[in-house]
Amino acid sequence: MAAAKEETYFTQEHEWVTLDRDSIATIGITDFAQESLGDITYVQLPKEGEEIKKDDPFGVVESVKAVSDLYAPVTGRVVEVNQPLLNAPELINEDPMADGWMIKVEVKGELDTEGLMTKEEYKAYIEEKA
Repeated sequence: MAAAKEETYFTQEHEWVTLDRDSIATIGITDFAQESLGDITYVQLPKEGEEIKKDDPFGVVESVKAVSDLYAPVTGRVVEVNQPLLNAPELINEDPMADGWMIKVEVKGELDTEGLMTKEEYKAYIEEKA
């Protein structure tokens, strides 16, 4: 698993978000999520230009165990979709916080971190759930 950057935040639904540059946020699912799901077989993501709203579903990930909604950790406009994932969703299993990122979003205004967890808070959260 790639080490999470210090500016990475996490949701209770096991998504991560990192503010990259000029209000562009990269979003994906956590290593804990991909391990819990097992082999990921399909991913449905929004198209470039679509708006997503914090806490609302923005896509779906399917695995051998379950179908799960993906929830937006930020509000904004999708500016890039990780196209290789559409044909090779197993990239999420291989490295969910690097090659397995899902979308890049132009964030509206400041990054709203309310309800998001730091790396340390997320680690404690998943240890509590285990």
